[in-house]
Amino acid sequence: MNTTAPTGLLQQPRPFFMIFFVELWERFGYYGVQGILAVFFVKQLGFSQEQAFITFGAFAALVYGLISIGGYVGDHLLGTKRTLVLGAIVLAIGYFMTGMSLLNPDLIFIALGTIAVGNGLFKANPASLLSKCYLPKDPRLDGAFTLFYMSINIGSLLSLSLAPVIADKFGYAVTYNLCGAGLIVALLVYFACRGMVKNIGSEPDHKPLRFRNLLLVLLGTVVMVFLCAWLMHNVKVANLVLIVLSIVVTIFFFREAFRLDKTGRNKMFVAFILMIEAVLFYILYAQMPTSLNFFAINNVHHEILGFTINPVSFQALNPFWVVVASPVLAAIYTRLGSKGKDLTMPMKFTLGMFLCALGFLTAAAAFLLGGYVATFTAVPENITDPLQTLPIYTGVFSKIGLVTLAVTVVMAIMVPWLNRMINTPDSAH
Repeated sequence: MNTTAPTGLLQQPRPFFMIFFVELWERFGYYGVQGILAVFFVKQLGFSQEQAFITFGAFAALVYGLISIGGYVGDHLLGTKRTLVLGAIVLAIGYFMTGMSLLNPDLIFIALGTIAVGNGLFKANPASLLSKCYLPKDPRLDGAFTLFYMSINIGSLLSLSLAPVIADKFGYAVTYNLCGAGLIVALLVYFACRGMVKNIGSEPDHKPLRFRNLLLVLLGTVVMVFLCAWLMHNVKVANLVLIVLSIVVTIFFFREAFRLDKTGRNKMFVAFILMIEAVLFYILYAQMPTSLNFFAINNVHHEILGFTINPVSFQALNPFWVVVASPVLAAIYTRLGSKGKDLTMPMKFTLGMFLCALGFLTAAAAFLLGGYVATFTAVPENITDPLQTLPIYTGVFSKIGLVTLAVTVVMAIMVPWLNRMINTPDSAH
């Protein structure tokens, strides 16, 4: 583990850069699949827009809902590093299977189930491994995670720029195979540099692999793949399962919170409020690979300065600006952290939501003049005229922006109270 704490933005421990590139190539594969998936459903598999959005929503729910399981496996069964490798292998298999679904459309749900389980195994563990590279209260930590998030967006920028073009010119199977190759590159980077994290990891990483645990995880992986595939076939059941799990997790969360002292309990309450806000953020974020894609296809002029742009590649604008802004934010966080003046987490959440609201409302105003738009609502199949669809997008988007702005105002009012909750003295029992 690194024992010094220089404050320069790029003065990170050596394992940081290995984890950075592993995450970059894994996200290259994932966002390449996600970015074109809804369009793939409609154009290649014959789904309606509504069916494509519902299926994508069920897939995304499983992708993120299984992350906690991967975290548990990494912390208690296999170890962070072994779980990371297993997740990458399962993801690669899922991506290759997605390409094969063109030959057998029924395979798509098994492929998506494989991706969901692979992502669940992989996703939590690079960040977990990264956090173990730093001493407590290291002033570089905020900047490190901002740079780490930038690696995610570099990967997504590359894949969202390339995947739609490759799918259009060479076919979706080639694109999904390329995404699988991204996972192979991630694994090669890890195995080439794994000596950097030889002494870093969770408790099981420092012990010999137990065959019983490995067998249990492998069997669980196979079962979960088929369960996820079945749930995506039966979306109503999936929604019911999601509601039940949400209630159970919430009850468990508060049960654990009330077992803590006042300091821990207050911090758990703050975490719960921030998680609710994060749910709203990801609802907005999920518009990119679904409704924004189809708005770009149907309602946006596809030429910029005389160059024709694939409309599905417009999603790449989001990671592009994140990549541009991340070093600036990381430098600011590192500088403020070294001076003990870093912004609190509630304030960062509030500023982020304000920018989301500002972006949506600005776009909504532009829509009234024929600008860019996104929506929760699938356009009916018999409506193709952009002038007919524009009011649908504009109305829904305006409501999204106003709701987000209202949440921002509430969060801004709550920031001082949340800060006090976070800073409850340890002596207050």
